[in-house]
Amino acid sequence: MIGKPAPEFELPTLADPERKIGTDTFAGKPAILNVWATWCVGCRQEHPFLMQLSQSGTIPVYGLNWRDTAPEARQFLGELGDPYIDSAFDADGRVGINWGVYGAPETFLIGADGTVLEKHLGPLNGAIWREKFAPHLAPEGS
Repeated sequence: MIGKPAPEFELPTLADPERKIGTDTFAGKPAILNVWATWCVGCRQEHPFLMQLSQSGTIPVYGLNWRDTAPEARQFLGELGDPYIDSAFDADGRVGINWGVYGAPETFLIGADGTVLEKHLGPLNGAIWREKFAPHLAPEGS
């Protein structure tokens, strides 16, 4: 996936099934797409960092709720906080499969041109962010 165009998708949002979210939502700007689920232990582990990242305003953070139920997912975000600008709801997991997801959590950094710049399997934290993701966002020459 790294260095290739992000697979296109359009799904209902978790918050409002009448509204859609997809690759067009974050076109033209760098963004994070975080694949998560309520049944995922690692997703709970990384959640505080995602909240911190989202609140920092460093980069827009979007979610892909994967192979889950909408009521449980909304409850999860209600209890722990919602770090996502929006979350796509991928109940059957097909979009995740197209992205090469085989477990949650997985986090993708998508460039402004729609290219996947980085991917991380497992819980994201500050050290991984600084090592793998932040260098892609640093201004040229820094």
